[in-house]
Amino acid sequence: MAMQIVQRTTAEAGRAANAASPATAEDAGALDAYSQAVIGAVERLGPAVVSLGVSRRAPERLQRRGLSELHGAGSGVVIAPDGYILTNSHVVQGTDRVEARLPDGRVLPAEIVGSDAATDLAVLRVLDGRLPSAALGDSSRLRVGQLVVAVGNPLGFQATVTAGVISALGRTLRAESGRPIDNVIQTDAALNPGNSGGPLADSRGLVIGINTAVIAGSQGLCFAIPVSTAAWVASQLIQHGRVRRAALGVSAQTIALDRRIAVAYHLEGPTAVRLTEVQPDTAAAAAGLRPGDLVVRASGHPVVTMDDLVLALGGHPVGTALTLEVLRGGERLVVDTYPAEASEAR
Repeated sequence: MAMQIVQRTTAEAGRAANAASPATAEDAGALDAYSQAVIGAVERLGPAVVSLGVSRRAPERLQRRGLSELHGAGSGVVIAPDGYILTNSHVVQGTDRVEARLPDGRVLPAEIVGSDAATDLAVLRVLDGRLPSAALGDSSRLRVGQLVVAVGNPLGFQATVTAGVISALGRTLRAESGRPIDNVIQTDAALNPGNSGGPLADSRGLVIGINTAVIAGSQGLCFAIPVSTAAWVASQLIQHGRVRRAALGVSAQTIALDRRIAVAYHLEGPTAVRLTEVQPDTAAAAAGLRPGDLVVRASGHPVVTMDDLVLALGGHPVGTALTLEVLRGGERLVVDTYPAEASEAR
């Protein structure tokens, strides 16, 4: 028997709810507190959430079969009243046309302001200066177990709300480019295709993350880019059309340390990053770094793997001092480098 999905009116839904078995007073109080928190968050956030429709030219083999375009969907959140929308990079990557469907029913063409595959974030803009915008929260103050609400368009069902808790903080997720994204939020708020790019909010309706990924074949393993990262990337994309990232101009690899070296220099981990190449006329060359140097700290933080060095450079302002601690020939050196902008940070 085929399953049908029927949308009922509010009045019908109310009569169905009244027909349900009554809850105890204790249960009603608990449910009411939870429900009111979710309802309040949705009422504040919902008007700023948009549905995105994307179109791209179909591959030639599909065009020969009569299919000229491929269509996809995602979600986004308005972050400024003058029409700036934050979403995922993978939602709009390679598209020829993007349309934003607003909560009031209007469908507007959206321009891609900039896209950053390294953090899976993108900024769009629609030409309307009267849009309700979401307020951004502070992802540094989040707690495991905290209530969160996700609003998006999973599987094409617009304005869908799911709720859950923060399952873990500080996860590292790899973007499609292979670059690590730090401090990712893990949640069990249900996400499905179409939720990508939508907001994850706290109980006050403040955006704390941008939903980005689920683990295929699992239940309750969903991830969001923290709003601290999203806000920085969005500002870069709006100002420059790209993210300006710092680069040293080196090639390097993670190596295991002799335990005696780790103990002698009070190093935090059993590995460090060894420079295998220092390119000429780069920030690393100007600072006097050499192939064979072991990088053990960057800006006061331990460098145990290549990811640690990439993350230290990822959020570092171009042209400002980045202090490295390196081991060279039995000496521990402190070196100030001034990373330059790179088209592809590494």
